[in-house]
Amino acid sequence: MNDSKIINDPVFGFIKIPRGPLLQIVQHPLMQRLTRIKQLGLASVVYPAAQHTRFQHSIGAFHLMSEAITSLQQKGIYIFDSEAEAVEAAILMHDIGHGPFSHVLENTLIHGITHEEISLMMMEQINQEMNGALNLALMIFKDHYNKKFLHQLISSQLDVDRLDYLRRDSFFTGVTEGNIGSARIIKMLDVVDDQLVVNSKGIYSIENYLTSRRLMYWQVYLHKTAVACEKVLVNTLLRAKYLTKSGRDVFAPPALKYFLLHDVNGQWFSDHEEALRNYEMLDDNDIWSAIKVWTGSDDKILSILSRDLIYRNIFKVEVHEEPIEEDRLANLRQEISHKAGIDLADADYLMSVNTIQKDMYDVNDDRIGILYKDGTIRDIADSSEILNISLLSKKIRKYYLCYQRF
Repeated sequence: MNDSKIINDPVFGFIKIPRGPLLQIVQHPLMQRLTRIKQLGLASVVYPAAQHTRFQHSIGAFHLMSEAITSLQQKGIYIFDSEAEAVEAAILMHDIGHGPFSHVLENTLIHGITHEEISLMMMEQINQEMNGALNLALMIFKDHYNKKFLHQLISSQLDVDRLDYLRRDSFFTGVTEGNIGSARIIKMLDVVDDQLVVNSKGIYSIENYLTSRRLMYWQVYLHKTAVACEKVLVNTLLRAKYLTKSGRDVFAPPALKYFLLHDVNGQWFSDHEEALRNYEMLDDNDIWSAIKVWTGSDDKILSILSRDLIYRNIFKVEVHEEPIEEDRLANLRQEISHKAGIDLADADYLMSVNTIQKDMYDVNDDRIGILYKDGTIRDIADSSEILNISLLSKKIRKYYLCYQRF
């Protein structure tokens, strides 16, 4: 019998999943659920080939983790086989709690609990089913293990999660500027005093990585059309929830219906064990199934918003450098109310105002240390010739005004 499974990945080629706990995780229904959740949510309205899934990303991150462990072991960093397997298991499951359409569910149908916290609940469930085989993986994931660098490989400024999604999202969107040298970065990783550092020979790869990350955020993740489309979806779900809570009969698959009916937050998850079960049944298909039906809703607002999504009539977007004046918003509400034939109080469903901010590198966050031949370690912000500290840590803030086209 073979001792592993092979997955053919378009970004990294053949990826081997060893039999045992790692293969059990890959084949678990909660992991397979990620095959029904797209990695980039609604970005395919801008980049039609961006149809890859959270599952593919998780497998890619696992592959990079295996490469990183091997590379560090070759440098004499002592990592037990049990630790290697645990950190690989943790990265496989790092996104397991993601809801449909990236972060759309957070603060619309679910409040006060992050997808990371839900991931942890799911991991603990799988660990129970596997009789505690993932105890060490959970310790590393929660940063409760004495080798801190193992957690940094999962979550830091330079983790394998980011290394995979930048490579993968660049590949599937066709935004080639986002393509980073993940293999070289991994080969340049080292550990000093239990901290992950990068060999000074890898400094140009890190400069490229930080620049690519900034570019991918503004060109892909925060692309104005993708942001506008996401706002249409958020407002659609908010309207459906309002109608359901008002006693209206709104069609929805059972898992989605649960979150339309109840005000689910972190406490609710603790008090109602069926909440997690319903969440685990929720994927992109539930949302699309409902939206297709809602296009024929007798509620004008729900119908308009659902038709916007199905027929690609995306909110118009204006991106401003300064906050949008209240007079402008009041006039826009009046105009929308008049043109759509809806109450002024409901006009906010057909518009959205957002402040979006992204840093290229947060010097107060987990730093990227560059290791020099003489053993000194300097932060990338102090080491780079082309990335000065003020540019690196500059907070870019943009104001997005999205509203219904007529």
